[in-house]
Amino acid sequence: QVQLVESGGGSVQAGGSLRLSCAASGYTLSSYCMGWFRQAAGKQREWVSYISTDGGTRYADSVKGRFTISQDNAKNTLYLQMSSLKPEDTAMYYCAARSGGYCPFWPSRASFGYWGQGTQVTVSS
Repeated sequence: QVQLVESGGGSVQAGGSLRLSCAASGYTLSSYCMGWFRQAAGKQREWVSYISTDGGTRYADSVKGRFTISQDNAKNTLYLQMSSLKPEDTAMYYCAARSGGYCPFWPSRASFGYWGQGTQVTVSS
């Protein structure tokens, strides 16, 4: 059974950094397309970044140059390093997995079949 558990969220001031983690179990993380999404209060869930099975990465324009996605296959864990945080980055952050390894060019919530419970990130000005 695929399980994803996020951690690392918290409150930080603008300009600060956080690193989110997503511990995966029940499958081999490196065989799936792995992504991060976020959902701010009152808004739809939006894609943030993904990493494919060949290590290729892609980012939403809103986080490009500030966030870095990576994974540690030995620990079966996905990460999201967030720097230069802005108040508009405040949201619940979700880890997601898509079987088959292929990452769609335009990822959507429906593209990913497995989700974690989320971790809250709050950035104050």
